[in-house]
Amino acid sequence: MKKILFIAILQIFTIAIHAQIPSVTLKTIDGKTVSTDTLNNGGKPFIISFFATWCKPCLRELNAIAEEYADWQDETGVKIIAVSIDEAQNVAKVKPLVDKYGWDYEVILDPNSEFKRALNIQIIPHVLIFDGKGNIVESRSGYVDGSENHLLEKVKELLDTTDNES
Repeated sequence: MKKILFIAILQIFTIAIHAQIPSVTLKTIDGKTVSTDTLNNGGKPFIISFFATWCKPCLRELNAIAEEYADWQDETGVKIIAVSIDEAQNVAKVKPLVDKYGWDYEVILDPNSEFKRALNIQIIPHVLIFDGKGNIVESRSGYVDGSENHLLEKVKELLDTTDNES
């Protein structure tokens, strides 16, 4: 009985991890409307990072990634999409923060946390790694200095898997 229960739980986890992006209509920091289910990277892996302007670990992680982002893009073609969960009264702080740090990420505003809730994210920073087909292949909360290196390794692993399937 325990074995059957374990297999059932494992199957549910596997299904959840390979879920597609839910559809929520949000805005970019430039005011353009975007439907989250259209987020992609032209068949290459991409990363969505949930953050807030007041979240110090979020800023440390996005700044650490920013230092390597151009190299990551050259090496793998990966794209980072940063999603701010700052509430409506703080949304005006997002663009100046992005400009201050020089982040080259696509930045989306989720002031009502609709996208965050749709993905059942509880804690930020939270990072989701997607394969080239838009499937969530990894999800993690929190940040420890240096853990951004795992993101690059996972993207390389996904690219290796895709190359081997071709």
